[in-house]
Amino acid sequence: MAGAIIENMSTKKLVILGVTLLLFQALAFMVGGLIAPSPTTAVEYLTTKCVDKDKDRQERKWFMPWGVNQCQKIKTFDEATEKKIEANHIVFAAHIPMSDKEMSPWFQFMLVILQFDIAFNMYNQIGEGAVATIDASLAYRDDMFSEWTEMAHSLEQRNLNCNFTAEKTIENEGRYYTCEALPFMELGNVAHKYYLINIRLPVNERKKVNIGIGKIRDIHLVSIHQNGGFTQVWFAMKTFLTPSILIIMIWYWRRITLMTRPPVLLEKVIFALGISMTFINIPVEWFSVGFNWTWMLLFGDIRQGIFYSMLLSFWIIFCGEHLMDQTERNRFSVYWKQVGPIVFGSFCLFIFDMCERGVQLTNPFYSIWASDVGTELAMSFIIVAGICACLYFLFLCFMVFQVFRNISGKRTSLPAMTKARRLHYEGLIFRFKFLMLVTLTCAAMTIIFFIISQVNEGHWHFGDHTVQVNSAFFTGIYGMWNLYVFAIMFLYAPSHKRYGNEQSSGDGGATSGEDIQLTTTITHVDGPTELYKMTGKEAQE
Repeated sequence: MAGAIIENMSTKKLVILGVTLLLFQALAFMVGGLIAPSPTTAVEYLTTKCVDKDKDRQERKWFMPWGVNQCQKIKTFDEATEKKIEANHIVFAAHIPMSDKEMSPWFQFMLVILQFDIAFNMYNQIGEGAVATIDASLAYRDDMFSEWTEMAHSLEQRNLNCNFTAEKTIENEGRYYTCEALPFMELGNVAHKYYLINIRLPVNERKKVNIGIGKIRDIHLVSIHQNGGFTQVWFAMKTFLTPSILIIMIWYWRRITLMTRPPVLLEKVIFALGISMTFINIPVEWFSVGFNWTWMLLFGDIRQGIFYSMLLSFWIIFCGEHLMDQTERNRFSVYWKQVGPIVFGSFCLFIFDMCERGVQLTNPFYSIWASDVGTELAMSFIIVAGICACLYFLFLCFMVFQVFRNISGKRTSLPAMTKARRLHYEGLIFRFKFLMLVTLTCAAMTIIFFIISQVNEGHWHFGDHTVQVNSAFFTGIYGMWNLYVFAIMFLYAPSHKRYGNEQSSGDGGATSGEDIQLTTTITHVDGPTELYKMTGKEAQE
């Protein structure tokens, strides 16, 4: 059998391949760190307090904080009290973006966070378990002269979690509570140029609506969207990498089908990994620039989940196929205990994602974090997912250790071979161990990436250059997965070279006995590489 490219390619060519992939990996990090801007931008808006004189009208009126048709404003609630304006007639208005800018489909999504400014008052304190009822409305338009078109309207509730650090005395009246920011709204795309948010805080003493929420002074909104420059760099990477992985995948499977034997499980899983990588690479996001596709965030999460599920399963099968003997390997059913929890965990994360972003397709003001039960459920998912990721990595390290020990058991037969064949098999063992270490490095980098992505965005300064850390990790890790899948499919593709033919003239009759021994003990096992066959024999022994 010819074996795989990783066995038969010369060391010089392998070094050239490794250096080339390493240069592409460095390029992927540099594209994000030096060319792309930070992934997201946050803009803070102070809502304008508008007066709704005719609250009981049937049609909805939109209140603009500035411009030609701006609303009647008040600066403070003391002014409203003097003018005998009730709380139910006050509308908090915010226009996104600022007056001299406009939004763009390149921003991809928009997340809005709400922050209350609540002053302490001895006779109007925040009660225990206070809940703010918010009447939220969202409208859009694409020029400065058209009428506003309603996009969403909902009556939402948000739990207030505020602390007052000073003593609650009359002397400290007017000082502000320290309140946690509240999730307010999320849009799956930014298809329009201008957005208008109107917020009401309806008061109903009989139904205890917005009673005991303190003396609200102002409402701040923080709008977070993806940077257009980062989006363009991200789309360009996807457009470049898609044909690269697609071509190597087709080439790999063509070589597999040309063999006389049927493909083994490991080869099928490698092909499936290439399909999942191609699926996540396809730059369908280009269509979101021209079409109002609100489901793109959810679709992106699904694609990413499929890829990571396939990748985690591949690592398990990749190590397991080098641990089992020939009677157990090449059967997917023997991995149900390892792959089953991965599939179940991915399904749970899918349900969790559907519970939030699925609902947001019809109600962008919905948030699973809005209630205590939803917050506890979401935090439980995140904590359990983090623990499972760490346990998986430790289990993967244990499996790699088992594979190394399995291979080391076969090294005892190498001294009996001639020098040329001994060096050949020692080289195979070294190459395989190096590939396994690269696999562990990729897994570790993924965990580090998820940890850093949870931290606030940052950048480092080196002289006149600014390195965007988060952008570098986004593009670097994404490039790393593509390079890893590319390398696996290339190195494990069947080779057209035969090592035995190359060595026959040099070893002569001295190797004929070894050839017979290897044939009777190893090569009767079908598989992609000599190491695959060697580890199967060692496990059987």
